[in-house]
Amino acid sequence: MPGILGKKIGMTSVFNAEGDLVTVTVIQAGPCKVVTLRNKEKDGYSAVAIGFEEKKEKHVSKPVLGQFKKNNLTPFKTVKEFKGFDEDSLKVGDEIKVDFFKEGDVIKVRGKSKGKGFQGVMRRHNFGGVGGTTHGQSDRLRAPGSIGASSYPSRVFKGQRMAGRMGFENVTVRNLKVIKIIQEDNLILVKGAVPGSINSIVELIKP
Repeated sequence: MPGILGKKIGMTSVFNAEGDLVTVTVIQAGPCKVVTLRNKEKDGYSAVAIGFEEKKEKHVSKPVLGQFKKNNLTPFKTVKEFKGFDEDSLKVGDEIKVDFFKEGDVIKVRGKSKGKGFQGVMRRHNFGGVGGTTHGQSDRLRAPGSIGASSYPSRVFKGQRMAGRMGFENVTVRNLKVIKIIQEDNLILVKGAVPGSINSIVELIKP
């Protein structure tokens, strides 16, 4: 599905046409540049690779820099492929701006959720905890309990829910309505919350 890349700026509230106060997320959407065009004859599939936010050449490896130089482009921090574009109407170096969307569109937003670090089972998996400190128990209120039988099968099954790193996963939020577009600043205001921390990169996808 076609889309563009953007940066999450933050959240605010705006009044819509009916005079209702709507909570929105502000995203700087583009401008993005077409980096590569994939086609079925050469690559086996059709897609458009777009870049967002320019990067200094000294921070790019020589092989990657060569790919950009071949197309007379400056390096980009983020490059992502999108399917569903009309490749015939695009060429390398074309700019895709926020006017790719219209006010009232319903879109998908994909991003990396906030990382929470190493968390216990109560926060990570909503375990209830062991309960009261009866029968000589102490310091086990937030423990996971048994993680497997002893005699058989004498192992911990794969997929057992345990403590570990939480967050920083790909999350997609669907059916978000575009409330307002500010073209001169490349800003798009989307109803509701989108995944990720402030200044994180998100994908805005047109279904």
